[in-house]
Amino acid sequence: MKAISLGNRAFEGLNNAYLLEGAVTTLVDTGIATPDTESDLRSGLADAGYEFADVDQVLVTHFHADHAGLAGAVRAAGDATVRVHEADAPLVARDPDALAAMEDEQRARLDRWGMPEDAQSELLGFLDGSDGIGGDPTDVATFEDGDRFDAGDRTLEAVHLPGHSAGLCGFAFDSDYAGLSADGRELFSGDALLPYYTPNVGGADVRVDRPLASYLDTLTRIAEGQYARAWPGHRGPIVDPAGRARDIAVHHRERTGRVLSVLDEHGPADAWTVSAHLFGDLSSIHILHGPGEASAHLDHLTEGGVLTTTENSPVEYELTGDASAAAVDDLFPPLATDP
Repeated sequence: MKAISLGNRAFEGLNNAYLLEGAVTTLVDTGIATPDTESDLRSGLADAGYEFADVDQVLVTHFHADHAGLAGAVRAAGDATVRVHEADAPLVARDPDALAAMEDEQRARLDRWGMPEDAQSELLGFLDGSDGIGGDPTDVATFEDGDRFDAGDRTLEAVHLPGHSAGLCGFAFDSDYAGLSADGRELFSGDALLPYYTPNVGGADVRVDRPLASYLDTLTRIAEGQYARAWPGHRGPIVDPAGRARDIAVHHRERTGRVLSVLDEHGPADAWTVSAHLFGDLSSIHILHGPGEASAHLDHLTEGGVLTTTENSPVEYELTGDASAAAVDDLFPPLATDP
């Protein structure tokens, strides 16, 4: 397996595409559809003796442009099969109805979160300026959790890991990592597990219902998978995936405490206001991600009965009932709260 590092200045930093050589030449993710990143991908493949036309299969972890953007270009060069989880497939295919529905939902959320007009204008300008980075429309083949694929000379199993996106999937495979038992496995984790960043929930995919709860379930699934290593969508490999999953879960438990402190100190507030207290001034894509993350935590607390909401727009949240540490801990999996 060969990791190909791809430039990406728009989002979380350097992307990875993974080349699996063998009977079914396979790429896991492709990078963003920009000339520089396409050059990086072509160069990385050439170093291993391949061109786009030699790729038999592309496995896409999720729909975001920095992972799926060049899938259409690879397919066009050699008729590779592009596989995507069914929840994200219409967006990778660039289906006009799916893209329009996503845009409509994003705009509705901006109002619900209380984002002021100047911030909305800045965000929408950034998004409009990024038009095209998702790549060309392409045919895709869908899959579900647990489906298996020949890839290179390995067999990969799809592991549905929603939260950051509705259809985010990792791909698990038997490990040949020295010192592991015969049943050890590794994971291509996409953006479900990153080594330095905590993947955004709430803003990264506004289609996800209860995004924080979904992502906490994903972290639990990764921790219980006992993977020897994870190969993320950005930066280097993760040598203790279960430990990293626990660290991220603890981070979200701590962030929830900060959300409650904001409401306790300042009174009822909308997601934009809470985001401002958490993250300060935001720019570019983070104008979407900041209040989305705040909203994910606020809605998680509301579902758990710790907060109530108003019916107006923007939605405001206020403390009610039991906001003790024990009550909030009950909303998190044990890996987030165990001492």
